[in-house]
Amino acid sequence: MKIESIWIKNWRSVKEEKLRAQDLMVIIGQNNHGKSNLLSSVLFFFGEVKQQDLDFYHGSAELFVEIEFGDLDESDKTTFKKYLTSQGKIVVRKTAFLGGSFEYRGYIENPSEDWLQEVNASAYTKRELASSLPFHPYIPDSGRITKQNIIDAQNEYIQNNMGNIQFSFELETTNFLGLKSVAKGIFGEVYFIPAVKEASDDFSSKDSSIFGKMYADVVALMSEHNNDWKETKEKLGKLFSTLNKKDQEGNENIDRPKQLTDFEKELTDELIAWGAKVDIEVSAPDIESVFKANTQVWVDDGVRTDIKRKGHGLQRALTVALIQVVAKKAFVEAELAKEQGTRKVSNSRYFIFEEPELYLHPQAQRSLFDSFVALSDSGSQVILCTHSSGLIDVERYKSIYIATKNDELNGTKVKQCTEDLFEGDSKKDFNLSYWINPDRGELFFASKVVLLEGATEKTVFPLLAKELGVFRYEYTLIDCGSKDNIPLYIKLMNKFSIPYLAVYDRDHQAHKGVDAIASADRSTQKIVDEIDVNIGSSVVLENDIEEELGLPNGGSSKPYVALSHITAEGFKLTPQMEQKIRKIYDAEA
Repeated sequence: MKIESIWIKNWRSVKEEKLRAQDLMVIIGQNNHGKSNLLSSVLFFFGEVKQQDLDFYHGSAELFVEIEFGDLDESDKTTFKKYLTSQGKIVVRKTAFLGGSFEYRGYIENPSEDWLQEVNASAYTKRELASSLPFHPYIPDSGRITKQNIIDAQNEYIQNNMGNIQFSFELETTNFLGLKSVAKGIFGEVYFIPAVKEASDDFSSKDSSIFGKMYADVVALMSEHNNDWKETKEKLGKLFSTLNKKDQEGNENIDRPKQLTDFEKELTDELIAWGAKVDIEVSAPDIESVFKANTQVWVDDGVRTDIKRKGHGLQRALTVALIQVVAKKAFVEAELAKEQGTRKVSNSRYFIFEEPELYLHPQAQRSLFDSFVALSDSGSQVILCTHSSGLIDVERYKSIYIATKNDELNGTKVKQCTEDLFEGDSKKDFNLSYWINPDRGELFFASKVVLLEGATEKTVFPLLAKELGVFRYEYTLIDCGSKDNIPLYIKLMNKFSIPYLAVYDRDHQAHKGVDAIASADRSTQKIVDEIDVNIGSSVVLENDIEEELGLPNGGSSKPYVALSHITAEGFKLTPQMEQKIRKIYDAEA
């Protein structure tokens, strides 16, 4: 079972927002724009956090988080049969009310005809009336007709005539599954790691911790397959049964310790006036629980201590190691299930991380991101919020959610892309450009993106801007790899409404022939056609960066040569180029 969409209303800074979910969801945005609030709304739905009065948007009296689930397995379909739509999905809303109470409600497909609605079943229990309705073939031939008989008949009729019945999709008026409270975990296992947390919490043997859940699986496997373990359990069972009056077969226990029998008799003698007897019964302990309760994790990095006594970096690394083990384990399980053509009863798992990059160096962050991808590819869903470009892959642009908050009136809004932007060679070219500019994930954090043809521009523009005193750290320069790749990035910028400026060569050099100039013009036109003037603009170099800077054509190591040229004594920027640098950095004179 997987989340397919999320509808949030009146939760903290979110007035109202609907999201299409992905297997991997990376939420980014500026500070105080609502990233953590989007994350916590999902935690609220799953019962991992409780609502407080301050969680209600601008003092609203009611809030809700509604989630649509798809990809249900057979176990899920049985559990949520009442709510299963004709598309095989379920939609559940959790509503909270100012003051503390909350409730779950599910959506049901209700037949338009009154006689097919379950709420009206009791009105048709008279045989004469029931026999006149289309579902009469499914009613018992004799005996008293009960309300349940009518409900069963309605359901059978609906199942056999689905294509001929009109339904209305509406929120039920009774409790979800008919229960006053919904058991935690009914929608799947939730693993949540907040930004600031003791690593020892993750590695405790409690069932709620990630380590505890994994460790429970290990203990279960030992219990199932380890002969010594089985033998020990049997011996413990026999040992404790000797302490009771009767053995495991219900016979009188002649081996019972005399001390227990005497103690029992002494207590009973004191209760003669009450006509009561005392029977002391000793139950064998659950060896799995004992095993887990008495487990502690130690870390030896030269000095053997518990996790709390290690530095934050190592603590976070241990948590990452745990995630990577879970990812590898999940991947193996998924591959095995695929080979055998089987599936676990329930594989609904949701991993939720708040700023997982904390205390990790860039290389470790990239490794962690690969683990997140592996988790999402193995059937789990991963949701995280981050400030790190190391946890973003531009190729996976559908996984990116940009949280923005321009004013308090509208609250937090989310920009996401749900469609395929590239096909065929365009997709290949866009993906290959990663190796030219591996840090391009930064563009999603920038207040403005400058798209460049190559490495020379990316090298010299920041230096020239600093010399002019117009450099801006919040701008990100992207080496697109070629002029023809710029439209691909523009398409991405347009989709996420990220302000941008494209810098490209006119390419009308004197040595070029008619065909080469025509080809350059076609490339230019593709850029011009793609630019949305409400979001982006352009600067054209005449005819290329070398000509603008007075560099000789050709040669190798162009970025280094250009850098040496502009830092050489006597170099003077032309007024034309200075104006272009100022325009790039929004500092036109």
